[in-house]
Amino acid sequence: MKSFILLALVLTSVHVTTAGSAAHRCFCQVTGTLDDCACDVETIDSFNNKEIFPKLQKLLSSDYFRFYKVNLNNPCPFWTDHSQCGLKYCAVKPCTEGEVPEGLKSSSYKYSEAASQDIEECEKAEKLGAVDGSLSDETRQALQEWKKHDDESDRFCMLDDEDSPKSQYVDLLLNPERFTGYKGPEAWRIWNSIYEENCFKPYSVKRPLNPLASNSGDDGQGFYRWLEGLCVEKRAFFRLVSGLHASINTHLSARYLLDENWFEMKWGHNVSEFQQRFDEELTEGEGPKRLRNLYFLYLIELRALAKILPYFERPAFHLYTGQRTQDNENKKLLLELLHVAKSFPLHFDETALFAGNKKEAMKLKEDFKMTFKNISRIMDCVECFKCRLWGKLQTQGLGTALKILFSERQIEAMPNMSNTNPSFQLSRQEIVSLFNAFGRISTSVRELENFRSLLSNLKQ
Repeated sequence: MKSFILLALVLTSVHVTTAGSAAHRCFCQVTGTLDDCACDVETIDSFNNKEIFPKLQKLLSSDYFRFYKVNLNNPCPFWTDHSQCGLKYCAVKPCTEGEVPEGLKSSSYKYSEAASQDIEECEKAEKLGAVDGSLSDETRQALQEWKKHDDESDRFCMLDDEDSPKSQYVDLLLNPERFTGYKGPEAWRIWNSIYEENCFKPYSVKRPLNPLASNSGDDGQGFYRWLEGLCVEKRAFFRLVSGLHASINTHLSARYLLDENWFEMKWGHNVSEFQQRFDEELTEGEGPKRLRNLYFLYLIELRALAKILPYFERPAFHLYTGQRTQDNENKKLLLELLHVAKSFPLHFDETALFAGNKKEAMKLKEDFKMTFKNISRIMDCVECFKCRLWGKLQTQGLGTALKILFSERQIEAMPNMSNTNPSFQLSRQEIVSLFNAFGRISTSVRELENFRSLLSNLKQ
């Protein structure tokens, strides 16, 4: 009886007084050409659902991409009064030592077959050039800091130290992103910090539907006048953050705990939850705008996959787990996916960004980079561990996509350079987060089709 009542509540439309279908109220603006792009929603839907989504899901189920090393115990760098979430669905189960393929455990940078074969030569070289012993502790520390600075200079996000004893492997397939019950002021505080302090927005401009701010009576027009007055780079930054937020909300609505008893837990689509987040009336017109930003995020990450193809085409690169046959098959699948991504007819043109005065463009790019790094650090303030896991992964994935888009010259030069010291590098952590983050946004686009169908079948 309990299961029947809960399911009925989920499938019942939220009471809305206006005329028009429930599907129309959520998707009324999710059509046609996207702002600042030459692409339309319908082209993305068809391309993703038919060409990208099936191949991507198969790739992400492989060992190389399902195991993600992360430190979920970093302290929050911005406030100290947060507490750990006590909800049982917030927990993350890390892998045991025997569950992770040996090839992944060797070292984060040894993810090519060539690297595993050259360990002995490297050790000999280290002995021959062992001048480190004569360095003072201060100089050695300085050299380590310089190397760390060089590695991070092109990054748009903070990465966890994979060598830290606090970092653990997590099987993403066994810890899926879904609704955990984490909500309310604690969750709002995270997004409020992102939107209010890290989206180039002055405090005088009021964001629509801010749950932590008093209603000023503004219908949002002031906010959108401010947004449209921004340079294209800052406007794109806001839309990426909004799109990520919308994508996460779509995942939580699509994998919602519908029923729980002694025998099983039933997860599925919660139509009512989706409406609360995206219905035009229930969100004062904001929901459909957020869904359009989700498509903008998709275009950015899709473009990054198309641009990174030369990096993965190198013969020296392998998705190394120590399982030769599977590793070779996965690389073939990866290259097939990237060629499909490259074939998309209406890619986002990133050359329009940071294209003005060189000095001003450089300053803006650094501001852009530092602000997004700050957002990636905010993920360590999320109290729900499962939400923190997927928040860190998706911000790292987007940060890696941005790194790729703005490293065009280094990537294009790779086929003509020595394989031993390429000018552009991705760590395994960046690779895993890049593809899994795109897997999340690809899944969101696929789920929007499911919600559109479910909403169309509701009685008005």
